[in-house]
Amino acid sequence: MGAPALTLDGSHGEGGGQIVRTALALAVALGRAVSLTRIRARRPKPGLQPQHLTVVRALARVGDAEVEGDALGSTALTFVPQALRGGAYRFDVGAERGSAGAVSLLAEALLLPLARAREASRLTLIGGTHVPWSPPVHYLADVLFPALAQLGLGASLALTRWGWYPAGGGEVEVRVTPAGAGRGFVALEPPARPAITGLSAVSRLPRSIAERQRRRVEERLAAAGLGAAVALEEDRPAHGPGTLVFLAVHGRAGFSALGRRGVPAERVADEAVDQLLGWLASGAAVDDHLADQLVPFLALAAGASRFTCPTVSPHLATVAWVVRQFLPVHLEIRNTRPARVALAPGQGVVP
Repeated sequence: MGAPALTLDGSHGEGGGQIVRTALALAVALGRAVSLTRIRARRPKPGLQPQHLTVVRALARVGDAEVEGDALGSTALTFVPQALRGGAYRFDVGAERGSAGAVSLLAEALLLPLARAREASRLTLIGGTHVPWSPPVHYLADVLFPALAQLGLGASLALTRWGWYPAGGGEVEVRVTPAGAGRGFVALEPPARPAITGLSAVSRLPRSIAERQRRRVEERLAAAGLGAAVALEEDRPAHGPGTLVFLAVHGRAGFSALGRRGVPAERVADEAVDQLLGWLASGAAVDDHLADQLVPFLALAAGASRFTCPTVSPHLATVAWVVRQFLPVHLEIRNTRPARVALAPGQGVVP
């Protein structure tokens, strides 16, 4: 712990939980103390909410960290990691207070440091697996993990119980094989012939809803000259009812839509298809979600990276800002169409 603690403004940029997750994950990965102020200060409910508190405490366990300010509603936090330890862990997003917080975001935060641990890890994560405003766990399995495999990181996911919003209570098991420094990542052009896979799923609802979703996806893609292998799933173990359409291009992009009361199955399918077609029309190599997810991993990689994404999203800009506070990487983001991101590794932590 030779370098002094960093102090970061938690309201910077996007100003949400992304700063908490990225900063603490990098702190554990690099063994660097960090203090966060004004956490989520501009949000309707400022400070740490249950899903953010779970991330703080999970990373504290993985990093054997000393923590001050880890309480619901806290707007200031001091986090001092002592040692990074892989192994078997179990974390419940709803343990502090009933919550359907996204396990995908928790998994992403834990994956960054555990990729640098000395031993493999097995994570059992409980919470929301399919919730609004967060990628479903299928995104990790079909998009993020395959992209990280190009860096040498091994990660896999098994979904044992679905957790729909607002009930939550889903469960996944994530296995992580450390990658060391990892390689770079280069993806500048979209796939010439994208192989699209998909899923139409229902829990505790008629199978006909999933069939209508799948039919609409196939009709829309056929009209656009595209095909997709869309699987149908029903009656998986779950807390509460729900429906999902998820479409992916392996290791590059993923798009989802959740059913809501009063929304026809066809409209749910249209939401996912519209996102996919929009990405294909952008000419970008990866989608906006993958762009901001990749940057912290690429900043720690040994090789240089370059990729394109549709836009410079607020999440991407915020993650880039956090990374620059920790590392002397050359990180360039060009606000072109599509946007271009380039990273070159630095030498250790900024003194």
